[in-house]
Amino acid sequence: MNLSLQNSTIPTLDATAQIAASARSATKVYGDGDTRVTALDHVDVAFEASRFTAIMGPSGSGKSTLMHCMAGLDRLSEGSVFIGSTDITATSEKELTTLRRERLGFIFQAFNLIPTLSAVENITLPSDLAGNRVESAWLEHVVATVGLADRIDHRPNELSGGQQQRVAVARALAGRPELIFADEPTGNLDSRTGAEILEFMRQAVREFGQSIVMVTHDPVAASYADRVVFLADGRVVDELIDPTPDNVLDRMRNLGD
Repeated sequence: MNLSLQNSTIPTLDATAQIAASARSATKVYGDGDTRVTALDHVDVAFEASRFTAIMGPSGSGKSTLMHCMAGLDRLSEGSVFIGSTDITATSEKELTTLRRERLGFIFQAFNLIPTLSAVENITLPSDLAGNRVESAWLEHVVATVGLADRIDHRPNELSGGQQQRVAVARALAGRPELIFADEPTGNLDSRTGAEILEFMRQAVREFGQSIVMVTHDPVAASYADRVVFLADGRVVDELIDPTPDNVLDRMRNLGD
């Protein structure tokens, strides 16, 4: 196992880079006594703005826990998480709900669409709930980018799985959030459709300047990212810049997966 990045410092980034999110000494413990499990063990990590970062690791490595804590969907036991310069570990639940709604976007393996709403209504729903109107020119651009221009009036049950996930990607992009968290976004899709979704996400980073952090178990999916951060036993243990499927797979084999 490569432990060259084992939590003594945040993995090296461009010194001039803007940081979209970071964690310092992030620790998450579940249970007590004999049932105590340390899912995150004093993790230090930073995610660069306008970059696509993948998080990988063996089952039980803490990768999903890290994403959930970074996104404010779960609370740390110790340590701090920052969205930009905002320490979300110091916010109230109400403030955290507002931050997630106004500054973050989410893409999950389950599409989480409202069945009674059309595709375009699902796309604009988070902004509508926040009382913010999505600029029509931007909405048209996002819809065209994900290839939904001729399907925006259809409800989820009239769309394929790939089209539903495109709606979910467009929904995450529509509000122009500071950061999008994606948890196994292609897990329910065939390889061709999954590749299209990942290409849309990469395009959002390169053309729109979006920041994306994605948890995945798939070396091919991770190869679409600019950087891969590897976890094992609740710790950051390695990273790759400009990954390929082969070198991601090699690193994962070294982690014992």
